[in-house]
Amino acid sequence: MSDKPREYCGIFGIFDHPEAALSTYYGLHSLQHRGQESAGIVTTYFDEEKGKPLMPAYKDFGLVLSVFDKPKILNKILKGRSAIGHNRYSTSGSSKNPANIQPFRVHYRNGNLAIGHNGNLSNAKQIRSRFRKEGVLFQSTSDTELILHLISHSLKQDQMSQIMDALHQIEGAYCLVLLTDDKLIGVRDPNGFRPLALGKKDGKFCLASETCAFDINGAEYIRDVEPGEVIVIDQEASDTGEVKSYLIEPREGTKTSQCIFEYVYFSRPDSMIFGEMVDKVRRNLGKALAKEHPIDEVVKHYNFDKKPVVISVPDSSNTAAIGYARENEKNGKACKYDIGLIRNHYVGRTFISPGQKSREQKVRTKFNPVRGVIEGRAVIIVDDSIVRGTTSQYLVDMIRSCNPLEIHFLVSSPPIISPCYYGMDFPSPEELIANKFDRDIERMAKEIGVDSLRYLSAEGLVEAVKTANPSGYDYCTACFTSQYPVPVNFGVEKEENELV
Repeated sequence: MSDKPREYCGIFGIFDHPEAALSTYYGLHSLQHRGQESAGIVTTYFDEEKGKPLMPAYKDFGLVLSVFDKPKILNKILKGRSAIGHNRYSTSGSSKNPANIQPFRVHYRNGNLAIGHNGNLSNAKQIRSRFRKEGVLFQSTSDTELILHLISHSLKQDQMSQIMDALHQIEGAYCLVLLTDDKLIGVRDPNGFRPLALGKKDGKFCLASETCAFDINGAEYIRDVEPGEVIVIDQEASDTGEVKSYLIEPREGTKTSQCIFEYVYFSRPDSMIFGEMVDKVRRNLGKALAKEHPIDEVVKHYNFDKKPVVISVPDSSNTAAIGYARENEKNGKACKYDIGLIRNHYVGRTFISPGQKSREQKVRTKFNPVRGVIEGRAVIIVDDSIVRGTTSQYLVDMIRSCNPLEIHFLVSSPPIISPCYYGMDFPSPEELIANKFDRDIERMAKEIGVDSLRYLSAEGLVEAVKTANPSGYDYCTACFTSQYPVPVNFGVEKEENELV
């Protein structure tokens, strides 16, 4: 039913902390928005009785709260002072296959090894084909498993060299947390597509997809892991407070290309990603939207006595809507920001919705309009993106039933026209509303049922993000522009013999 792109995954790791599993649990809880299909945690400790290091794991389908619903899981099963965790939304491999639930954990000649992965490998097809010819058996259909095979097949002698050898063979958009018997390793791809941050809790290092996972743990944000950086946290690093760092060189002819959609929609507004607060960037997107589409040019019946009302589609577009309203007011164009849609946060993902009427009912179960805010006013709906347009259509119908004077839909990003091959899950190109109507904005507006539809331009989006975050890094805008910054070997095909 969702009319949004699906999230990537969320990863978290912590080294040498007495409450490693609990900290990881809280970290995953705060990263739940990045993946709701499954959750897992792997820890490591040395078993004195058996005289060897062990790596217990616990993972299952469902939300973090339902997977880790018994105290003994964190207290008795997941022992150890180091841990990694993963929330999953599948971008490759079946979501129904339990073998695809991460973190993956293996035992090979150099000890135990676990991995959590956020993103997609663009050369997964070639690597999988090569391993098939060598007779390698696969447990999952996830591209993450390929990294483990590359490590175990490496001819290098020591474990860190094997890991670096594997990392030099993969391409695409990825962030990784790896746990060995004595190390926590964080990896960000050379182009920097995915976010990964380094923090400290009680003087111990931790890693997370977003800084909101540090906040919930009372951890301090130190810095972002740089594009192409491999951070190694071992006992020496924990004792001295200095991490070891290695570098993976980017593919020739490519440059940094951080995913701009992280700022538009995916990340939580209270997170810092790519070195800047998401809230600040989203407000700037709203300001840019106001500059390109000032409210007096949008609304037909502009009335100072009964100001047009600006409402957001909660929650991801809240701050962009605030930015839009404030920029208009600053420029003397009177409007009123108000809460016109109430979101029910208790709608579960298991709500059954076969058929069109049930999909509409799901939108009604999730949102409800506030008649007193909407009735008799010109309404400007600000949203961060439109994918298929179905949810937008239902929302507009609900708002129309409250008798507004007129309804306009403003989007704080450009029309989505192309698929993402770097870890974001979109419908097929022909299902995208912009392609369905040949990018004819007036026809798209008619389909959604609004008086007008307006988007932020691709140039306006990039300028707004770079103004709010002048880091010097470039951004990937492929889903809006079809310009792919890293060559893609299209497709990670589903296995015909997949276990479900």
